[in-house]
Amino acid sequence: MAKKKNICILGSTGSIGTNSLDVIARFPDRFNVQMLGAKNNIDLLEKQILKFHPKTVVVFDELAAKSLRKKLKKSVKVLSGTDGLTEIVADPDVDVVINSLVGFAGLHPTLEAIKHGKTVALANKETLVVAGELIMPMVKKYNASLIPIDSEHSAIMQCLIGESSENINRIILTASGGPFLNTDKSKFSKITIKQALNHPNWRMGCKITIDSATLMNKGLEVIEARWLFNMPPEKIDVLIHPQSIIHSMVEFVDGSIKAQIGVPDMKIPIQYALTYPNRLKSNNATVDFSSLKQMTFLKPDKRKFRCLQLAYDVIKIGGTMPAVLNAANEVAVEKFLTGKLPFHKIPNVISIALENIKCVHKPSLTDIEEADLAARDVVLSITR
Repeated sequence: MAKKKNICILGSTGSIGTNSLDVIARFPDRFNVQMLGAKNNIDLLEKQILKFHPKTVVVFDELAAKSLRKKLKKSVKVLSGTDGLTEIVADPDVDVVINSLVGFAGLHPTLEAIKHGKTVALANKETLVVAGELIMPMVKKYNASLIPIDSEHSAIMQCLIGESSENINRIILTASGGPFLNTDKSKFSKITIKQALNHPNWRMGCKITIDSATLMNKGLEVIEARWLFNMPPEKIDVLIHPQSIIHSMVEFVDGSIKAQIGVPDMKIPIQYALTYPNRLKSNNATVDFSSLKQMTFLKPDKRKFRCLQLAYDVIKIGGTMPAVLNAANEVAVEKFLTGKLPFHKIPNVISIALENIKCVHKPSLTDIEEADLAARDVVLSITR
């Protein structure tokens, strides 16, 4: 029998984290929960601790961490903050780090895990968006592994197994189109928070759900795919597929196309990331093709969904511009979710940040961090 893999989950109380724990619970002879990290949802984290018995947990918020320590009475080690995250991903007993943290906060734990030669199951796409140029050489240098959890990138990875990169004609990332695919752009100014959070196919966290509504999520995935698969942006296309059955495709030079197909359930790519290169039998739902009335495909309207065009623009510029895009978007989405920025103004404020911050080519980590902070300052200054 294969040796149990010790798993560290960053963002264990979020959507990817809870789905990951559901997958792990199905295979108690294969996986052991070694470490858990969460932001401040200590009630759910406490339940996870009682069920999975991790060695150490991290609560990013120090006050929440203190409260959890009192509840647990030293039954498990409780750390806090960035230092705590760094410690658990570097633990020698950890085999796989699932990084499902939201936003730029996921960068440093990924870097630390890579430096310690871990297998990183990555759901934090922002890591590669802002620092793909630094990350990918490090993966090779430290003999680490980077396996995508996003359904689209997992699909591409599966389609590329056994294929030579020189035979790839293009990568096709599919997108559901979000809740406003058929909404006229003239009505975007009246979109409410509740409407934007009502994704037609996926149940996700608030930030990624808004990104899906603006199609920024797909733009970030284009940048992520550029680094994961060493593919120039002109060979990465986006195709709207409202049914979310085909998760992505690869077209080859001979005209053939491979597609990865499955129901919209994140447990499937999570399980694949944990078991790669093997597959384990599970009770995941499968596609009932006889019940499918149709599968439709549309070109994305980049004028209507400007965030997607902005992502393509910055990947061509490179350097620190993707970090500016990501940071500006994070703040803009937060402002929308708190009612301080209308939905249709999200791409506007991102554009202002991109126009006002100078690009640094071949950036260091410090350059990326400074670009991130500068972009946040710009958006905050115009959304107060």
